[in-house]
Amino acid sequence: MPVGIPLAPPPRGRRSRPARKGIAGALATALAGSLLALVPATTAHAAPTLLSQGRTATASSTEGPAFAASAAFDGNLTGTRWASSWQDAQWLQVDLGKSATLSHAVLTWEGAYGKSYQIQSSENGTDWRTVTSVGAGDGGTDEVSLSGTGRYIRMNGLTRATGYGFSLWEFQVYGSTDGGGGPTLPGGGDLGPNVHVFDPSTPGIQAKLDQVFQQQESAQFGSGRHAFLFKPGTYNNLNAQIGFYTQIAGLGLRPGDTTINGDVTVDAGWFNGNATQNFWRGAEGLTLNPVSGTNRWAVSQAASFRRMHVKGGLNLAPNGYGWASGGYIADSKIDGQVGNYSQQQWYTRDSSIGGWSNSVWNQTFSGVQGAPANAFPEPRYTTLDTTPISREKPYLYLDGNEYKVFAPAKRTNARGTTWAGGAPQGESIPLSQFYVVKPGATAATINQALAQGLHLLFTPGVYHVDRAIEVNRANTIVLGLGLATIIPDNGVTAMKVADVDGVRLAGFLIDAGPVNSPTLLEIGPQGAGADHAANPTTVQDVYIRIGGAHVGKATTSMVVNSDDTIIDHTWVWRADHGEGWGWETNRADYGVRVNGDDVLATGLFVEHFNKYDVEWYGERGRTIFYQNEKAYDAPNQAAIQNGATKGYAAYRVDDSVNTHEAWGLGSYCNYNVDPTIVQDHGFKAPVKPGVKFHSLLVVSLGGMGHYNHVINSTGASTIPAGTSTVPSTLVSFP
Repeated sequence: MPVGIPLAPPPRGRRSRPARKGIAGALATALAGSLLALVPATTAHAAPTLLSQGRTATASSTEGPAFAASAAFDGNLTGTRWASSWQDAQWLQVDLGKSATLSHAVLTWEGAYGKSYQIQSSENGTDWRTVTSVGAGDGGTDEVSLSGTGRYIRMNGLTRATGYGFSLWEFQVYGSTDGGGGPTLPGGGDLGPNVHVFDPSTPGIQAKLDQVFQQQESAQFGSGRHAFLFKPGTYNNLNAQIGFYTQIAGLGLRPGDTTINGDVTVDAGWFNGNATQNFWRGAEGLTLNPVSGTNRWAVSQAASFRRMHVKGGLNLAPNGYGWASGGYIADSKIDGQVGNYSQQQWYTRDSSIGGWSNSVWNQTFSGVQGAPANAFPEPRYTTLDTTPISREKPYLYLDGNEYKVFAPAKRTNARGTTWAGGAPQGESIPLSQFYVVKPGATAATINQALAQGLHLLFTPGVYHVDRAIEVNRANTIVLGLGLATIIPDNGVTAMKVADVDGVRLAGFLIDAGPVNSPTLLEIGPQGAGADHAANPTTVQDVYIRIGGAHVGKATTSMVVNSDDTIIDHTWVWRADHGEGWGWETNRADYGVRVNGDDVLATGLFVEHFNKYDVEWYGERGRTIFYQNEKAYDAPNQAAIQNGATKGYAAYRVDDSVNTHEAWGLGSYCNYNVDPTIVQDHGFKAPVKPGVKFHSLLVVSLGGMGHYNHVINSTGASTIPAGTSTVPSTLVSFP
């Protein structure tokens, strides 16, 4: 962010969608019989063994006496088979005899195979959980990863690929019954000491808000983490000032359930009226009646404003209208005008506003009722009538006296809020199905909870992990409160997500450790290819930091391998101030690398990486709003020389890509160590009919370095502006 500035590893390469979807791997049919029992262990416990053979089996139906359920568990790989009646929604299950820790399953299909199906587990044969989903199977032999425990395992067939039924030569379930997983972890429980829960009768609410704000107002790199949660009701005469690592949220299902007659305020008095470092905070699920008629929310990156109803105006600038550097609004209603004023860039999605003032550099809207008309380059408004795909962030709420997490439904071509017409659409999940993670929890314990089939709710705190947190189960929710922070030790990856449907990551910060991590967050393994269009993985208010609080290093911060992933508001930042930063001190070559197809980014902030900030290899990618700054601290031109090209693009689409589209992109340079540095361009993309960019700009901040072009060799240079901060704009490319 501007401070004191006035107004690769080899790519995987482009690929087409593979024929087989939702499959962790496949074994050749000819080798299946001899090799399946030799699949190596994937945990520290005993090697997984075949548990299902010869066990009691049942099915929803059979095609006839020769196709009994037991035939799929008799070990006769291509001689006997189960076959269902010729209808969709059929199941086949096996009783393992006792509960087992699950590893994987191998399904050997006959010609009548399942196009989509689920693998489910149960301890009692009645209450089922979905372990994994396959969305576009193509027959043959499927090997699918499993997690958690269960006595009863079921293939729940959803849709057939042929006019016949579902037909399996063999259904093999692997795992162990050695009890190596340790005692079962409980779900639910209290939310820990850093979650402050209020109801309208709670005494001293203002005093508690003030106490925490005093601690957090300028604690930019401190260890304090807090969440203020307000039960449904009306609260009078409050001014909740929100500092670093602080979240304020209503506990109602809808914003109207919790009303504050007062303000939720972010200002910049701590930084002499400069709001460009007001990071890492958030407000959600409240209705505000501001005292003056206008609420002040002067933030920059990594600050979200979600599911908020402001019965008045919203001022995005600090007191005195000092500098401010961007933020994010989603699923919110602002009855009055949004006063943009000095905000250099901003993204608003699927909301309703009474109006908008001023444009500065880059203001982008999608699916916003009341948004200004598209007018780029002057004023600098980029407006899309709808958001092509969106699914709101999950959130904690109270259903009576029971805590639940609401997981909103996916929307296509969305416009306006999810809640204006009544109850939002989605799924409620009891807190008892979550492992409530508290400071001191280890990666081993967290992974055990995931293996049991629990979701994760991280309470406010800082968590060191000595191995990756592995999210392997479809539809798992990992939700953080109060900017819960995960620090990977010894160069590990902080979190890895399998190539499964519907994982939701939300509301936490990954902070690189001092030993270089090859990656910090991986969405899907390398080579992922399952189709998740119906139920994508979402990454929302997940922030990544390298340096600033301490020395941190990572080669690539976020890698997205899974198709159809939605990145909805992230700030991926190599630090340019604080502690532990410098050109080599917090070395981080790449910010975000997208290998998956059909990935959508809505609100992408990536800054200061030593080489490419964003690289895109997947087909049909889309980005709505992108904000970038090149690394301030490059020591000289040679340090950023990219072969014959001066500098690394802020956003590069690989030459192999045929289809890509992006709207509302800005890149800024402030080479304050060597102001003579020149970037050939801010953006790089192949010149193809399917590759399109809309509303681009580059900015030299006070003449501290310059761009020769906006994208490729197109767009005016910033050099003629000299030391004036004047953007070079481009309406469209090519």
